[in-house]
Amino acid sequence: MTKIDVLNREGSASGNIELNDAIFMNQINVPIMHQAVRVYLASQRRGTHSVKSRAQVAGGGKKPWRQKGTGRASFGSSRNPVWRGGGVAFGPTPRDYSITMPRKMRRSALLSALSAKLADNSVIIIDELNFDAPKTKEMARILGNIGAANALIVLGDDAMNAALSLRNLPGVEAVPFDGMNTYNVLYHDKLVITKEALALVEEVYG
Repeated sequence: MTKIDVLNREGSASGNIELNDAIFMNQINVPIMHQAVRVYLASQRRGTHSVKSRAQVAGGGKKPWRQKGTGRASFGSSRNPVWRGGGVAFGPTPRDYSITMPRKMRRSALLSALSAKLADNSVIIIDELNFDAPKTKEMARILGNIGAANALIVLGDDAMNAALSLRNLPGVEAVPFDGMNTYNVLYHDKLVITKEALALVEEVYG
């Protein structure tokens, strides 16, 4: 097992802990991580874009002028796509962009992302982030001490005050231990996990 320092709120090592190799020492599979990121980003799209075709635009029932003898191009409706105020030809319509990915592949992609973070020395284990009340200023100071200005913060159970303390800080995102995905792990520079959350992650993914 790989050993890593456990930092306190001041950024100094207060001990070390062994990481589960089944989670943090996997083969880094770039293609499957890429696919998982595509699936995540595609699922974030609303797909509500819509325009009106010539059949949906109001009006245009009368032929603008007679077919022959005017010297102008023939038109059958004032709502054709060539005219101002007409419909849109081949425009976007509402659709579902979501892509499916098997659960085992999603899990494999997440473990690859966690292993990649450890390989880059971007995993930080912190002793605790417990607060009696939300304290954004104190949380910002702690993140500065541990060098995690841009980070995904993985919290354990009953960490509402820590999550509220992180909510207004730019560049950081707080998720519960079971809320990690490949995209948010790779998107942030650092991965900060509390000791409590690490035990829960190893219980779920180990």
